Parts: sequence; C-alpha cells; structure tokens
Amino acid sequence: MNPDPRRWWALAVLATAQFMVIMDTSIIAVALPRMQEDLGFSPSGLQWVFNGYAVAFGGLLLLGGRLSDLFGARRVFATGWLVLIAGSVLAAAAGSPGVEVAGRAVQGVGAALLAPAAMTLLMVLFAGQPAELPKALSFYGAAAPAGGTAGVFLGGVITEWLTWPWVFVIYVPIGLITLALTPATLPAVPGRRSSTDLAGALAVTAGLALAVAALVTAPANGWTSAATLGQLIASVALIAGFLLLQRLVRAPLMPLRIWRTPGLAAANVSMALLGAAWIPMWYFLNLYIQQVLGFGSFASGAALLPMTALIMIGMIGITGRLLMRFGARPLVVTGLLVLAAGLGLLALADPHGSFVADVLPGSLVAAAGMALAFIPATMTAIGGVAPAEGGLASGIVNTTYQVGSALGLAAMTAVAVANGAGQTTDPIELTSGYTTAFTVTAAVALAGALLAALTFRGRKVQSGSREVRPAEEHAAV
Repeated sequence: MNPDPRRWWALAVLATAQFMVIMDTSIIAVALPRMQEDLGFSPSGLQWVFNGYAVAFGGLLLLGGRLSDLFGARRVFATGWLVLIAGSVLAAAAGSPGVEVAGRAVQGVGAALLAPAAMTLLMVLFAGQPAELPKALSFYGAAAPAGGTAGVFLGGVITEWLTWPWVFVIYVPIGLITLALTPATLPAVPGRRSSTDLAGALAVTAGLALAVAALVTAPANGWTSAATLGQLIASVALIAGFLLLQRLVRAPLMPLRIWRTPGLAAANVSMALLGAAWIPMWYFLNLYIQQVLGFGSFASGAALLPMTALIMIGMIGITGRLLMRFGARPLVVTGLLVLAAGLGLLALADPHGSFVADVLPGSLVAAAGMALAFIPATMTAIGGVAPAEGGLASGIVNTTYQVGSALGLAAMTAVAVANGAGQTTDPIELTSGYTTAFTVTAAVALAGALLAALTFRGRKVQSGSREVRPAEEHAAV
C-alpha cells in the first residue's frame, strides 16, 4: 500500500490534539486561586474545576472510541474539536461555579471524542509503514508531556498578565485552525455498522460523578448521613448496572472477557492508585505555593516547571530503556515508592517555608516516581491483549487513571478541609490541611507499591515482542 503523502502533516494535526487534551488538565492549575476568588468556589467545590473535566473525559472515553468506529474517526475527531471549543467558550464566559464546572465537563466530552479518534487516524496513516510507525508514535506521544509542561507555563503567563478566562479562550483559535486543516490533511475513515452502548456509558459516568459528589459533600453532610449514603448507594447501583449491561448488550463498551488478560487488572489497580496519589499532590502543591508561600500566578507556574520538565525527560528519554532492561514490575513498584517518598517530603512543608526547601526537593522526587511508574503500568495493561483489543485496553487504562484521579482528589479534598484547609486564609491552617493530604496520598502510593509487588508478573518486555512505545500513551498531567 502506498503511503499517504499527507501523513506527516496529518501527524502534526493529530499531535496538536494530543497536546491540547493534556494541556487542558494542566493549564488550569495556576489559575485555580483566581477562579476561586472571582467565582466564589468553596474550598471543597474548587476541585470540580478539575474533576468536572476528569469525570467526563474518563467516563466517556470508551464511548468516544466506539463512536469513532461507528461514524468514522475523522468525523468524530472534528466533532470532538467542536465540542471542546464550545466547552472552552462556556468555561471562559462563566460567572458562577456551576457554569464553570459545566464548561469543564463539556471540554471533557470533547477530549473523550478527540483522543481515541486521533489514535485511530494515526494507526490508519502509519500502520502500513513499519519503519515510520515508531517515529510517528514517539512524536505523537511526546506531545503529551509537552502539553503538560506548556500548560503549567502558559497558565502562569496568561493568569498573571491577562485574566484566568484566557486559559480557556486559547483553545478557540487553535481549534478553529485545526478544524480548517482537518479535511485537507486527515484521511476519511469509513465507519462500521454497530450498536452503541450509550446506556452503559451514561451509567458508568453518572456512577462516577455520584461517587465523587458523595466524597465532596460528606464533610458537610456527614459520612453517615442519608444524603451521603444515598449518593454512594446510587453510585454502586449505577456501576453495577453498567457491568450487567456489559454482559447483556450485543456490542458492549467494555467486554468483560478482556479482564482475563494477564496483568490487565493489576496494571489498572496500579494506575488508579497512581492517579489517586499524583493528581491531589499536583492540586494541593499549587495551592500551597500560591496561598501559603504567596507566589503570584507567573511565579507559581514557573515553580511547577522543574517537576513537569523532569516527567517529560524521564518518560521520553529514560523509562523506555529501563523498561526493556528490567521489565515493568520493578519500575512500577520503585516508581510508586519514590512517589511516596516525594509526598512524604512535601508533607513536611512549613507554613513559613520556601520554594527551595519545602517544594523543590519533594516535587522533583515525586516527579521521578511518576516518570518511572506511569509508562510501565500502561504497557503492562495493553501489552498482553490481542492486537484487535489494544485500543480497548488503552481506553480502559486511561479511564482508570482518570477515575482514580477524580476519586483521589475528592477524598483528599475532604481530608484537607477536615484538617484546617476550609474557609480560611491562615497559612498555618492551610498548611495543616495540605500536608495532611500529602501524608494520606503518600500512604496511597505505598499501598499501590505493595499491591504492584504482590500482583504484577515478573516477565520482562522483550525487544522482539509486540509493544506500544512509551510515548504512545497520555502523560500524567
């Protein structure tokens, strides 16, 4: 088959989508305190600026992949951009917490359409070119950590010299340019006749949202209150209903037989706990830098750059080589232990501390742990499945990471609020809440290391085996 002459231009368009999807999770970090002040978010409600996106993205990612197969990847890719642009406009124009969270959720829906469609298009363009596919995957994957790093920096610059709504407005011109280039650069992939498990997608997304809501409101309502227990029971019922549907429908989003794949369950548990430790750390570290140390928006963004740059360097340049030599299990266990150590250092932060003493060491150690663990856990999840189910396994592990992130952030926010970081501006009380959250997330990372040591198989990744390149998957932030 002759290669598509537009394939490298097309790759640039797809990489832009990957860059923007990941940047969407990091660009808001520095803007959070300003958004809280301007929109009136409560300390526990602020997390929904992140979780609104994460719940929609993680809950609908498998459906996005199915829609891409059903209607054609290019059409779904373009639709994803339209939805992402609409969500960005809504989030930028928000004048209340509810509208802001709704905009973020719409952005998450757009990302859930974009991400699987982009990967499908990449494979269509390069699957017949074995000499070029690794380079294309590496270029595409490198856009993820680059997006995380750029998001942190741009968020600081935009919030400092413009206003926080511009962290969302930036998606509009980039999205419109990408849409204009899509018909000329991306191949028209025909859809396949199939049913769509829309009920399953709605059930799992609603179940996840209710679980997060229960954790968010439990400190105020009471952990044993009727409201909290009702939300948790409804969440369990919806998720159980989703699993039942996967047995009954003709074309399930997640055929349950895939969980018989060796290593898949263990890797997904590790990814869930990795997200539950990492995202709360990233969230509360930014609040500590701004609200306790008193950094401005630009300085706060710059303060997070060493951490994100180390992740980018580690994932792209180091982890893949270590994985080929030692296998996944030692790297996942070591990475989670190193992450726990970094969180332990951050838990020692002082209300009158400094960036060099209280932030930089712990953040770099934590970043090294994330860089070690993320790629091996992802590759374990997708490395044992049949080639035809590689996209499904990739979607499951990315969904698991988003679910773990959302639930972890909700739980750690409840911990922080209960330990001083409620309606206060006192640095001592804020630090007490944030450091308690760091301590608990360190315990989560330790639990992940223990479970990985007990459940991961010890086989190495062989250079001649089927593999997904380390840069193929989403970056952590």
